[in-house]
This record gives sequence, C-alpha cells and structure tokens, in this order.
Amino acid sequence: MTERRVSLIGALLVAVGPVSMALYTPAMTELVRAFGSTDAVIKLTLTLYFGGFAFAQLIAGPLSDALGRRPITIAFMGIYCLGSIAALFAPTVEVLMAARFVQGIGASAGIAISRALVRDLFTDEQSSRIMNLIGIILALGPALAPTIGGLMLPILGWRSIFVLMALIGFGVIAVAVFAMKETVVADRSRLNFRALGQSYAMLLTNRHFLTTATVMGGALGALYAQATFLPFILMGAVGLGAAQFGVGMLLQSGSFFVGSLVVRSLMQRMKSDDLVPIGLGFIALGSVGMVSSLIWTPSFLGVMIPVGIYAFGIAFVMPAMSTAALAPFGRNAGAAASMLGFFQMGSGLLMGSLGAAMGDAVIAMAILIPIMGAAACVAYVLYRRMPETAALTRPEPARATGSGTPIVPCPAPVTAPDP
Repeated sequence: MTERRVSLIGALLVAVGPVSMALYTPAMTELVRAFGSTDAVIKLTLTLYFGGFAFAQLIAGPLSDALGRRPITIAFMGIYCLGSIAALFAPTVEVLMAARFVQGIGASAGIAISRALVRDLFTDEQSSRIMNLIGIILALGPALAPTIGGLMLPILGWRSIFVLMALIGFGVIAVAVFAMKETVVADRSRLNFRALGQSYAMLLTNRHFLTTATVMGGALGALYAQATFLPFILMGAVGLGAAQFGVGMLLQSGSFFVGSLVVRSLMQRMKSDDLVPIGLGFIALGSVGMVSSLIWTPSFLGVMIPVGIYAFGIAFVMPAMSTAALAPFGRNAGAAASMLGFFQMGSGLLMGSLGAAMGDAVIAMAILIPIMGAAACVAYVLYRRMPETAALTRPEPARATGSGTPIVPCPAPVTAPDP
C-alpha cells in the first residue's frame, strides 16, 4: 500500500469515531425533549459512547495483531452499523444509551488499526508525514459533521443522523473489502489473555510509552472532553441554536485543519520533533484563555477562540508524538496503538465524567481542559529529559531460539519484547 493510500484509509478509519461524536452533539438538546429526559441522562449517552470506544480499543488492536487488520476492521465496523441501526429505532432513552455504547465499541477499531497500519509500513519522518496527512483529512470530517448534523435536525429530525452514521459504517466496510490490503501475517498463537496482559504490562511500565502517551492524552484527549462541554455551553449558556452550534464548531475543526496545513509546510524544512514545543505553547495559551471563563460571562468568541488556539496546537503535536509513541513497538503495533488510543479517549472520558459530576459545564471546561494541557506539557518535559537510550524501549536480553541462535534486538527501530 502506498503512502497516499495508507493516509486516506487511515484518515477514514480514524474519522469514524470523531464524526459519530460530532454529528451527535447538535442533537443532544433535541434528544432531551424527544425522550422527555434530562441533560444529565443525555450526557450519559455520550459518556457511554466514550466508554465503549475507549475500552474496546484495548481488545481491537491486539485482535488485529493476531487475526489481521482487515477482518477486524470489517467485524468492528459491522458492530458499529448494528449500533447505528439500533439507535435509529430506539423507542426509549435506555435503548439509545445501549446503542451508543455498541456504536462506541464498533468505532474503536478505527483509531487503533489506522495507527497500526502506519507503523506496519512506515517509520520516522515518513510516518510523521502520513500522520500529518491523516490529521489534515481527519479535520475535514469533524469540521463538517456538526454543521451537517445541525442542518439535518430541523429538516429530517434526529433519527436521520443515525441513518447517516449507518451509511458511513457500510462505506468503511466497502473500503476495507476493496481497497485495504493486509499488512500483518495472522498469528492465532498470540490470541490469548496472558500474552495480552503481558503486552499491556510492558507498555505501562515503559517510560518512553507513558510519557509520549500522556502528551497525546492531554493534547488530543481534550477534544473528546470538550465534546461533552461545548454543546451545553454554546447552546445553553451562550444561547446558540443547533444549526448555529454546528457552524460555530468550524472554529475548532478549522483551526486544527489550518494547523495541520502549516505543519505540513514546516515539515519540509524542520523535523517534526521540533514542532512539538511550538504546539504545546499554543495549547498552553488556549488553556489560559479557557480559564478566563471563570471571570467573564461566556460568549461565543470568548469560548471558541481559546478552543481554536488549543486545537491549532494539537496539529503540531500529533504527528511526531504519534510516531514516537509507537516507534519501538513493531511486533506489538496493534496493542501499542490501542493503549495510545485508550490514553486519549480515556482522558477525555475521565474529564468528561468529572465535568458532568461538577454540574456546570462552563466551570468544568475552564478547570479541567487546562489541567489536561498542563499534563501534556509536563509529560513532554519528562520525555525530553530521558537519556537517549531511554527514548527507545528497554531492549530485551538476548534469548535463545529453538536452534540455539541468540536473538539480539535491532538498534532502530527496537521491537518490544514479545510476550
């Protein structure tokens, strides 16, 4: 598969989760009325989606290591389509909650498998270029989705959103069947819980992975946390309608898109690693702007300009840190990509849940998102302070094969120990 094909397929797979979230958020206030429910219950449908998305990744990635990228993509997208159809015909809010959880499970394979595809085929600056291109294409989906959802609501009603999600799922299945080639050799011997536990234990005790994943969790994870706050801030506190909210969210996705284009231009004369501190600077600036909501009455620009600055900074961070996080784990690329995705979605789920418990979305976003930005900055400082040898995964000691030939880790990229 060529660099361009991997970029396009990877972007499509990654986009399913955020697009499903972005299409849904304009409908949240309408769903409160449609089901005679409350804001807290409808927020829970988004939390359950995040939960299914975050935790199912931990299974999807390793399954793709053992059974192949294509069949797992097709299977999980089938689950996503079933969840979308169930949500379409949901008679009660309880059924909608269950359907959203199933949708999250199905969408989870996209982010894990897309990154594993890149790691299977490319490394170093070439990998960062692909991650950047994925980011550019990815920005278009979430940029347009709230606008599309906001415009569909008054014309076709909230159920039409789930029709569109089902069509997206079937489209991804078609791409996986006809355009996606397998990039790993299936090895069913790796399909056991003990090996999976050892893989994750190795990742969670690896300083390189922990620091890089925390940078990604604090930076990109903030987008998922904001998704639980912004509908209630912009449509509740600020007073926007659903269509206005959809158009207004272009400031977030548009900033990420512009940032990705700027990064692509800069990467022609700078290393992607050198762009990360610049991005973290924008994230810090956006975080400071969000804190101002504690002082002044929320307005559209007062809320969305800091959000846009934060999103602009994420575009500088994502390519290099995604590549760095997965670089040492060639044989366990699926498991590493899953855990990386879990850090992102898990941080968004955690902060979104804390924000729901706080009750006031304005206060929650002004406190919790800056905490995520600070965590990303601190983790990056720790990552840069590690000795160069620690920037690679700890090499496994030479061990004997059945033939008596010692296995010595290659210097670059280093493959993590195989459980």
